[in-house]
Amino acid sequence: MAGSLQDQLLKIGVIDKQQSKKAKHQQRKQGNKTRQAIKSGKTVESESAVVQQQLDQERHNKKNRDLELNKQRDAERTDKAVVAEVMQIIQQHNVAIPKEADVAYNFTHDKKVKKIYVSSEQQKQLTLGQLAIATLDEKNSLIPDKIAEKIEARLPSSVNRIPSETTSNEDDPYADYHIPDDLMW
Repeated sequence: MAGSLQDQLLKIGVIDKQQSKKAKHQQRKQGNKTRQAIKSGKTVESESAVVQQQLDQERHNKKNRDLELNKQRDAERTDKAVVAEVMQIIQQHNVAIPKEADVAYNFTHDKKVKKIYVSSEQQKQLTLGQLAIATLDEKNSLIPDKIAEKIEARLPSSVNRIPSETTSNEDDPYADYHIPDDLMW
């Protein structure tokens, strides 16, 4: 089987003489274009080079999209892991609220005033800053203040703490009057 690929395809019958002539004509046209471009000083870009550039650009864009999607997935996984860790900490250190808790304690969470019923001892601990309220998945739990600090480092929006020591302003005319935090009306 000697000869060009075109001759071999003609003998097999895959292409006919007309298709062979058309292919030769296209090759001559492309050769003429490149020669004329070289004479005029223009850069010669073959069709395959243009296609290759487009493929490279598409690969580059796909790689960037994939990297961005991977970053988003990693961030979502990290967020889920932090929420699961906070949930586990809350469950381990949850202070039990007795069923006969009759004192309503109001607090704000996400710009909304919410209410939780606690015992009078727990209310005192809340106002003194010894206990804090953790809210996760619309469930409120009482936790010790030290644990609240750990949770606040991981997920600050889920913890409601009252500072144990409030700073007083020397110029405050009402500094001598104590306003209770647990004022009921």
